[in-house]
Amino acid sequence: MTSFKPPFTPLVELRNTLFQRGFALLQNQDFFSYTGTLEAQWENLKTEWSSLEPDQYLKDGGKYRQRKHASVIVSENKIELVPYRPHFQPLSYNALHGGMQRWFTECSVDFLTSQPLSNLLYSLTNLFDQIEASQSNQEVNNSLRWFTEVHQFRIDTASGIGRPTPEGAHRDGVHFVAVLLVDRHLVKGGESRVFSASGPQGERFTLDESWTLLILDDLKVLHETTPIQPMDRLHPEQTWRDTLVLTFRKDAFLEDVSRASKITQSSSEPSSC
Repeated sequence: MTSFKPPFTPLVELRNTLFQRGFALLQNQDFFSYTGTLEAQWENLKTEWSSLEPDQYLKDGGKYRQRKHASVIVSENKIELVPYRPHFQPLSYNALHGGMQRWFTECSVDFLTSQPLSNLLYSLTNLFDQIEASQSNQEVNNSLRWFTEVHQFRIDTASGIGRPTPEGAHRDGVHFVAVLLVDRHLVKGGESRVFSASGPQGERFTLDESWTLLILDDLKVLHETTPIQPMDRLHPEQTWRDTLVLTFRKDAFLEDVSRASKITQSSSEPSSC
């Protein structure tokens, strides 16, 4: 594995790089251009990370992660807000926290309907539409619906260390993943690592500028972020790493199939009344 400065992708090479390498990385100025947004618009949304709720599902007993979650469906001309549903991953994708329904606090409507987020969702799904067309040698299918989960994360170091991905290197069980670095305040560590899903190749780099966007083909690569530590050990509570993580799946959301089958079976059994 090599370790270099972030391997930024020129905008003109974004689609081919993501298609061929399995991931692409946009520096912040290219991110603003690509999404048709201004830095000030995103800066105004930073306050949304001040009201995240503690993650109650961490199996390592940690208190370092706060988050909110929501689900939307994105198509060419519409972003549909989905009634709140739990976040679920099978154990095959998340050996630590998979296999259970996780009911997080929902993202605010103001955030979910904000112009910057809408622009980002449309820009990404348009990109994914193009890649899907390239893979099948067909015309771009603008009727695709992308089942998208929105995750706001804050990892802090109040207890001395914070773990952005306690499950380690993983896939999310979707088609594409986007990780936007929102803020990084007085922390060290937090190295992003991307591995080929079919071989030993990998790259590692540290995102240290807000509004840097990492896009991953979840079918081709695994990813993780190493733990963070406070730069000022006397005031570890004043440090954090904020991200926005978006996952995109074509056919449906990941659901707890075993639970759904039990409910169906139960409802089909004759009543004893």
